[in-house]
Amino acid sequence: MDGLQTERLTLRRWREADRPIFHALNSDPVIMRFFDKRLGREEADATMDRWNAGLDDNGMSFLAAERRRDGAVIGTIGLAPITEDAYRFAPTVQIGWRLVPDAEGQGYASEGARACLAHGFDVLRLPDIVAQCVVENRSSEKVMLRLGMTLRGTFDHPKVSAATHPHLVRHSLYGLTAEDWRETQHGSASRPG
Repeated sequence: MDGLQTERLTLRRWREADRPIFHALNSDPVIMRFFDKRLGREEADATMDRWNAGLDDNGMSFLAAERRRDGAVIGTIGLAPITEDAYRFAPTVQIGWRLVPDAEGQGYASEGARACLAHGFDVLRLPDIVAQCVVENRSSEKVMLRLGMTLRGTFDHPKVSAATHPHLVRHSLYGLTAEDWRETQHGSASRPG
């Protein structure tokens, strides 16, 4: 997965020089508005190390989304396994993204996520990929729909406290099977324009 390229992005392993932007992606109140916890620098560093280890261990991770035209890291996009029994839909693999505010609304999430789906289905041979977001996160839901994912239902996130963050508990679950992915890819390839 490390080094996936799209027209405008390179999705790659996190580097030492990325630690400040990684911390910002995990601590900024605007970027993290749909998450129940913002990370301090030590927690962010540990998370970055864990994500890189996941890439080594599983061949997938949430990667640095580097804009090709200027080398700026504008967010994270990637795949990661969900194995915990607390999630009723585990075990599976999820796709996710998070961008800095000035990179939102420009199609980067969809572009990078399509490359991750292709890698997940065509290279890793995954049977199914899911995505989840807080039900009020309409921008992420729009990306999921653009990717061809369908709503599978809603659930209460097992790691979010209703006592402290009631507005973040309810999540939408979207999914896409390998069969549906291949059908959309072959269908779009055979359609003109």
